[in-house]
Amino acid sequence: MPAISSAKKQKNRDCAAPGNIAQLAPHFYMSRKTTQKVNNEIQLLQLLKLVLPKATHDPALAGKIYEAVEAELKTKSRTVAFEKFCTQVELPDLEPKTLNDVKLQLASAFGGNSEVSIKPDPKENTLAVEIALPDGTQLQSQIPVRAVAPEGSEEQEIALKFVPCPVALPGDPELVWLLAKRENMTAEEAGIALAKLEDDFWASKTGQKLLRDRVERSFPEFINRAPAGMLTELGLKRHYKTPEAVKVLRPLTPQKRA
Repeated sequence: MPAISSAKKQKNRDCAAPGNIAQLAPHFYMSRKTTQKVNNEIQLLQLLKLVLPKATHDPALAGKIYEAVEAELKTKSRTVAFEKFCTQVELPDLEPKTLNDVKLQLASAFGGNSEVSIKPDPKENTLAVEIALPDGTQLQSQIPVRAVAPEGSEEQEIALKFVPCPVALPGDPELVWLLAKRENMTAEEAGIALAKLEDDFWASKTGQKLLRDRVERSFPEFINRAPAGMLTELGLKRHYKTPEAVKVLRPLTPQKRA
């Protein structure tokens, strides 16, 4: 799928896609180190796509190496995010409402296709958490009862806003999907992330089931069916699931006064 391109002046603001590339939360909190790490991983995958075909003439081998690196980066990233969530989430008590709130936060953060299980332990005053990801990865942790999230982290937390990132397919550039990207992502990084997410979606259990049900493997179907959490994980957001036609504004002719 071709990468997203945009005018140089709008490179860091808007991204109109030349290729097949929820309501928005106002901020997405992420540390500077974590933000840089995500960008580095995206650049690494992009570099692998360029280097592997030169390093080996076996396309199958190159594909396996790329997929293995991609899977390892994804697993490590999700594990770090899960551990950080468990150290910062508020758990003032083990009341049913509090437990339900924590479970909803986990489901939202790690995608609708993940299976979230929680088990409170009143004696130890802890909550056992387990997440089964679609790729088979199991994440487990214990969350102690605490009133507020710990403060004084060594990493400086910043609020990253989302900025417009409209995308379109080459066959119909006037039909636009209203997406958004983190303000620190370039148009190219957003395009790479979106292409990666589309591949991941069709390779997931949900995507494979849709293909067996004869759903067309296409960008419109992907962006309409992908879980919001899946997009948020790589710094993308979706305004609406369906595209809108570009409206050309025409200036009104001023009427002459009598």
